[in-house]
Amino acid sequence: MPKLSFDRQVPFSPQQMLGLVADLESYPDFVPNCSSMKVMRDSGQSADVRMARMAVRFGPIKQAYTSRVTIDPTDHTIDATAVDGPFSHLDSTWQFTPEGDHTRVRFDIDFGISNPLIAAIAEPAFAAKQDEILDAFMAEAARRYA
Repeated sequence: MPKLSFDRQVPFSPQQMLGLVADLESYPDFVPNCSSMKVMRDSGQSADVRMARMAVRFGPIKQAYTSRVTIDPTDHTIDATAVDGPFSHLDSTWQFTPEGDHTRVRFDIDFGISNPLIAAIAEPAFAAKQDEILDAFMAEAARRYA
């Protein structure tokens, strides 16, 4: 089961980076392989908890899954946990820590794919894609905030 961690420093504030990652509806515009995103607010949850259904496409293969996304503006974190889809588990955390006039962006993801035959091929490809996805967020931050 892959567990990955990524760390970057950016010249933007934690609030800006939190706002970018929390802007779930814009993911199809810049996140590689994200073909659609539908965000729903659960009436029983706080405004900082959302259900997000993301469709991803890798060549001819299209998969969709739903995650519970919790945004904590006080701690500058965003946690997401898949609640359905092809994953046996998918948990990720974004953390934005101020460092002088920069922000340390940390992204941790732990995932596994349910079907062992598909997992043998898809898990390494999905893991390799995470660095590219983080690069896309950094490029979008530069586009929005520079």
